[in-house]
Amino acid sequence: MKLYSTNNKDLRVSFKEAVFNSLPQDRGLYMPEVIPSLDPLFIKNIHQYSLQEIAFTVASALIGDDIPAVDLKKIVEDAINFDAPVKFLDPETAVLELFHGPSYAFKDFGARFMSRVMGYFSKQGDKLLDVLVATSGDTGGAVALGFLGVEGTRVTILYPKGKVSKVQEEQLTTNGKNIRALEVEGTFDDCQALVKQAFNDTELNRELRLTSANSINIARLIPQTFYYFWAYAQLKAQGVDEVVFTVPSGNFGNIGAGLLAYKMGLPVKHFVAGTNVNDTVPRFLASGAYDPKPSVQTLANAMDVGNPSNWVRIQDLFDNDLDKLRNMISSYTYNDEQTKAGMRELFEKYRYVACPHTAIAYLASQAYKEEYPGQYASVFLSTAHPCKFPDGIDADIFEHVVYPEGAKELAGKPKLAEPLQVDYEMFKDYLTEK
Repeated sequence: MKLYSTNNKDLRVSFKEAVFNSLPQDRGLYMPEVIPSLDPLFIKNIHQYSLQEIAFTVASALIGDDIPAVDLKKIVEDAINFDAPVKFLDPETAVLELFHGPSYAFKDFGARFMSRVMGYFSKQGDKLLDVLVATSGDTGGAVALGFLGVEGTRVTILYPKGKVSKVQEEQLTTNGKNIRALEVEGTFDDCQALVKQAFNDTELNRELRLTSANSINIARLIPQTFYYFWAYAQLKAQGVDEVVFTVPSGNFGNIGAGLLAYKMGLPVKHFVAGTNVNDTVPRFLASGAYDPKPSVQTLANAMDVGNPSNWVRIQDLFDNDLDKLRNMISSYTYNDEQTKAGMRELFEKYRYVACPHTAIAYLASQAYKEEYPGQYASVFLSTAHPCKFPDGIDADIFEHVVYPEGAKELAGKPKLAEPLQVDYEMFKDYLTEK
């Protein structure tokens, strides 16, 4: 597998190099040189395969010989050891639940796969691998649990103070061992900017072996394609052929993976991006002007991203052609009041308890359905378990949440986090001195 930078298509690196470097020096993002088309016969019979078999087939097509088949199969089976079920709420509306992994969020797919890939490529005696990650909520927990105890790695997670939920913070800050948490006096965008600056610091990269666990890393993006193929397999088993996926979108890695799956041959009618008031992409699709603004805090905190990194990948997939993007992606934006109304509608109409992100996806799916009626399955993605959002869900609804066993155990553990100002030199000193 060879990859290029979105800023320089003449650049070519190996999959291993892209995984460990995360970002090209020109500040683009890595993309596959060739997007493989899956065998149409595989797609036709996809409902006959398990999630792990589908994941292995997709990963093999993308990664090629960079990881031998026998080793890649072990990585997939170890990393993707939980389900992602499609549940129909009514005959035309379904939810794809992506919170059945250890951190109760869709990011378990990417974080667990990436940690195993990095472990595979790391050799005994190699320099310690410093994994940096900025999180607006769920990424940090997934990365922490994915890398916890992985030999030869040290993870530093930056999260915005007061802008993640209690359960999210507990997943970030109670691990110890090789997992460190920095509580940043700022926004997610500030956290992400610090991480990006570290990767572009030549002096720091000479001293430390840095890599990223954010969705900017190609090893995070690849496994997120798996659940789109798996969702389609489940739908096909029920006689459904046409599907529209609606994705709650913040940094746009999740929907980016879906669009990559589409480019590989997954039959998808359309994609819908649901956002909160951090609406840089919806405004771009409407006007053609890309005008990022500072992020605003909302109930759907994992989507509080003012300048989504992965949007450049999506533009690259569609040759930076605005008409092509508009033809395949629609977008709708919701404020906190509307998000709360969406959670209540889901509960009252279907007795389904959803997190704020999921409610935004539901609302966007309904808006698209109303604007473009037709005979297709409208599948919206549920990206996190509602137990992670006690302050964002009305009490009379939240009391119906059934906590996973692991979430209860977190509450009694001490918080292990250090404060950090939005100051790159302070961050650099922390990394080099500790």
